[in-house]
Amino acid sequence: MKTLMLTRSEVERLATMELAVSAVEHAFAAFGRGEATMPPKVYLPIDDHDGDFRAMPSRLGNSAGIKWVNVHAQNRKRFGLPTVMAVYVLNDPANAFPLAVMDGTLLTALRTGAAGAVASKYLAQRNPKTIGFIGCGVQAHTLHGTHQVVFDGFESLAYDRNESTAAAFADRVGGRAVTLEEAAGADIVCTATPSRTPFVKDIWIHRGAHINAMGADAPGKQELATELLQSSAIYIDDLHQATASGEINVPLAAGDIEASQLAGTLGEVVAGLLPKPDVSTTTVFDSTGLAIQDVSLARAIYDAARRQSIGHEVDLLGLDAPSDD
Repeated sequence: MKTLMLTRSEVERLATMELAVSAVEHAFAAFGRGEATMPPKVYLPIDDHDGDFRAMPSRLGNSAGIKWVNVHAQNRKRFGLPTVMAVYVLNDPANAFPLAVMDGTLLTALRTGAAGAVASKYLAQRNPKTIGFIGCGVQAHTLHGTHQVVFDGFESLAYDRNESTAAAFADRVGGRAVTLEEAAGADIVCTATPSRTPFVKDIWIHRGAHINAMGADAPGKQELATELLQSSAIYIDDLHQATASGEINVPLAAGDIEASQLAGTLGEVVAGLLPKPDVSTTTVFDSTGLAIQDVSLARAIYDAARRQSIGHEVDLLGLDAPSDD
């Protein structure tokens, strides 16, 4: 038996935006029905290098796996390396054999973007005219691409603290670089920054808008003003992760909001266990990133690689080596 090795370029060939949205939507529905196993994310702080590692195991149906991913804020400046890098190991739960080892960096960006698009599909207005992208780095591109899978004909409004970054993003996606206030006034707002100071104000958001808060993934991070959270219906991906490191972690710890005020999980809405919110309700999706999203997309990529004969097989465990007999 051999393990399939998939490089970044091969994952890029296989993992379309459509594939990512489909896999992540499936993961949310299964999670909402209680059909997935996902132990808590494990953090390994690397404080002396301004970073951390995260181990994210999960099992969904005929697949199990784990993602080993870092976040090192100074990587580009110090080493010329990406801030986030990841490797994914996909296993067969029946016999534990490693089916594949693949680049997890693009997988992470795609599944995160797809999570936002799935949230917009179930929580936002049916036909948004505008989508605001606040923070125009790598994540904004996958958020834009996956939203194109779900919605047609929207105008993209781009804002970034670095004006040239916003302009480049807008040029690439055919949108407009705008002010923060204008981007926050879109029908759907996607925030993807590492901010620890809330900067998206309640007064900028129009009633019935939907916000994908994608940036907060560690304790102390918060992008949305507490008043905005207090006035919105908040849907989370996972209670343990959201309360520990999601958009709600700071105001929850301060007592400004209560866990009892949460509207529910996105998985419950996708699975049909909770109704979609009323169109006049302002909604927030607090995304922390679920390991089941990774395993679902990794399996979809693996299956596509097998169908298309992409990748390189290796005898990783030495099981095909000749015996001594």
